[in-house]
Amino acid sequence: MYHSRTISITINRNWKDIYEAYWRPEDFPRWASGLSRSILTHDGSTWNAEGPEGSVSIRFTGHNNFGVMDHYVSVNDGPEIYVPLRIIQNGDGAEVLLTLFQQEGMSDAKFIADAEWVEQDLLTLKLLASPEFPVI
Repeated sequence: MYHSRTISITINRNWKDIYEAYWRPEDFPRWASGLSRSILTHDGSTWNAEGPEGSVSIRFTGHNNFGVMDHYVSVNDGPEIYVPLRIIQNGDGAEVLLTLFQQEGMSDAKFIADAEWVEQDLLTLKLLASPEFPVI
């Protein structure tokens, strides 16, 4: 088993609105800088991009009614990494939760740095999805 950390952020907007606005793979680069630094291109069931650590191949969970945005990431043709991501109802708003797993051979410092990166990406999502900005 891997050491894990679930990182969450509360957004004052209906969870379904956030999910519908951001579930599409092509929307991830708008807020998930740790996943992609470029536009995602589609190749069958896989999406490809350039990420912070090299070429990235990603498989995404399909559209659903449960707020599940899980994805499977492979960097530089390495092993596939499972990334659970959920948007759930929190009263009238939403809670966005991403679970990060410390991969085999990953140092504690790298795991902490990745968690901090995820926190920043979730803050970007919060800014984009906040009521002051229209959900696109």
